[in-house]
Amino acid sequence: MSLQVLVTGACGFIGSHVCEALLSRGDTVVGVDNFNAFYDPSIKEGHRALLEAHPGFSLVRGSILDEAVRARAFASRPDVVVHLAAWAGVRPSIEQPALYQRENIEGTVVMMDSARAARDAAGAPPRFVFASSSSVYGGQTKVPFHEDDPVMEPVSPYAATKRAGELLLFTYSHLYGLFSTSLRFFTVYGPRQRPEMAIHMFARKILAGQPVPRYGDGSTARDYTYIDDIVSGVVAAVDRTTGPAFRIYNLGNSRTVRLDELIAAIGRAVGREPVIQPLPDQPGDVPLTFADISRARAELGYDPQTPLPAGLEKFAAWLRHPTSPTGL
Repeated sequence: MSLQVLVTGACGFIGSHVCEALLSRGDTVVGVDNFNAFYDPSIKEGHRALLEAHPGFSLVRGSILDEAVRARAFASRPDVVVHLAAWAGVRPSIEQPALYQRENIEGTVVMMDSARAARDAAGAPPRFVFASSSSVYGGQTKVPFHEDDPVMEPVSPYAATKRAGELLLFTYSHLYGLFSTSLRFFTVYGPRQRPEMAIHMFARKILAGQPVPRYGDGSTARDYTYIDDIVSGVVAAVDRTTGPAFRIYNLGNSRTVRLDELIAAIGRAVGREPVIQPLPDQPGDVPLTFADISRARAELGYDPQTPLPAGLEKFAAWLRHPTSPTGL
């Protein structure tokens, strides 16, 4: 049976891919996006045009903090809310913590509040899927990271807002019966990746013959996850109707890659030798991320299929031809 799904952040990197996946299987999608200036809004406009070519998609343009925008979005009476909208990025959050608190924490609260008020004929609110982040694990060194690990020491305002969202989601689940899933994304990359994100930025600099900024000695490591694998986990969470009323899942590739190895791999994918610009460590960066995905595998059927070299090849192909079927 097809679903009515409300997706916030619908025209962003992850959101546009999630919307496409839902539409392709026959769901109806109402997207919300405010096309803010975090990066060039014309990029999101390209994603919008792609989505609006599908008859099952409609867009509500505006901020989720605007009550009228939320009212228009929830008028569709969604079965599921996928809340992806947020101001992203660890480093920018250090410069503007109040902005991140308002957009990410208040934005999440008002979305949950609208969801709890939008009950169906049986009195149940729509299911709620929340995009959290691996950054909530902070500087943890015990690996791999498991959902039950303590996450009480976020090292950036962005991470703190995502952990706050998880805690509030638990509260709404407990008090108001909001059936909720929180997904901790681990460094998502692929076609349409935001231009300031590391893989996209590094690839463009390498192709232009410009130095690649490498913070630290290159030993920091990340669990890089290809967009198609992330989307498969999000769609599985959309379909989750049984199990705990509140559940957290890691969505990662469950493999780690050092920064220096990543830069070299991007160079191979784009066919150019990187030139390295060594820089000091960045405040807010963590030394390592590494997802234990056993819970998501067992309960969601999550099974990432894309190793980093294959994912980088797909990303490089999109970067060369961004209007191809795998691009915009």
